[in-house]
Amino acid sequence: MKNKYVFFVFRGEPMFFIHLLLNALEMSCAGEEVKIVLEYESVKLLPELYNENSSLFNLYKKCLERNLIAGVCKACSQKFGTYEIAIEKGLTILEELANHPSMYRFIKEGYQIIPL
Repeated sequence: MKNKYVFFVFRGEPMFFIHLLLNALEMSCAGEEVKIVLEYESVKLLPELYNENSSLFNLYKKCLERNLIAGVCKACSQKFGTYEIAIEKGLTILEELANHPSMYRFIKEGYQIIPL
């Protein structure tokens, strides 16, 4: 049986996010079930994640291909001006907890929360 992990990413620094993507991909390739939730300042990275010239693009694309992106916080993406790009790119908007993602929902689904 696979272990289930969900990264709740709050930090918005590109180098930090690269490490998160590398670890999520490693775990997924090893057979674990992995999800990534973009919360708080991490939503500011959305334009960079879709920029082919960005150092984040190729790793993020691999995460998309492996269906690792669970979604984006509605409130935070609205606050930081990236809600429209999240919608445009077809990302799931997470809003079940007063317009924020619910950690408890993932816990009920058997995920271990990894807050970063």
